[in-house]
Amino acid sequence: MKLKTESLIHSFLPKLLQALRKELGEYGEMLTLLDHQREYFLCRNGTQVLQTSTAIQQQAENIKAARHEREISQQQIAGVLKRPNDAAMAAWLPLLPENQRFALAALVRENNDLMTRVQQRARQNHLLLNRALEILQRFMNTLTPSGAPAA
Repeated sequence: MKLKTESLIHSFLPKLLQALRKELGEYGEMLTLLDHQREYFLCRNGTQVLQTSTAIQQQAENIKAARHEREISQQQIAGVLKRPNDAAMAAWLPLLPENQRFALAALVRENNDLMTRVQQRARQNHLLLNRALEILQRFMNTLTPSGAPAA
C-alpha cells in the first residue's frame, strides 16, 4: 500500500509544483500590471490607467484559474494521503519526503509573499483612484451652483 501511495504522490507532485509555479507567475504579472497602473496614474495618463484596469481584470481571472488548478492538485495529493477533508498543504506537507517538502514549502512561501504584495499594491492603487474621484467630485460640485436650478 505504501508503494502505491508513493507512486501516486510522485505522479501528482509534478502537477502541483507546476501549478504553484504557474500561480506564482500570474501573481508576478499582476504585480507588474499594478505597478504600471500606478505609474500611469502618477503621470496622469488616464487612457493607460483605463487600459491597465482592463488588463488587471483579465489577470485576476488568470489568477483565479491558476489558483483553481493548484487547489485541484492539492486535493488530489490530500486524497492520496487520506486527508481529503483537509486539503491544506500545511496539514499533509510533513507526510511527504523531506526533499519534496522543501520545494513545495518554498513555492508556497513565495506565492504567499507575492500575493501579499499584490494585495498591498492593489489597495494603494485603489486609494489613489478613490482620491482622484473625490477631487473630481468636488470639482464637479463647484460647477453647479448649490440650491439654484439650472436655467
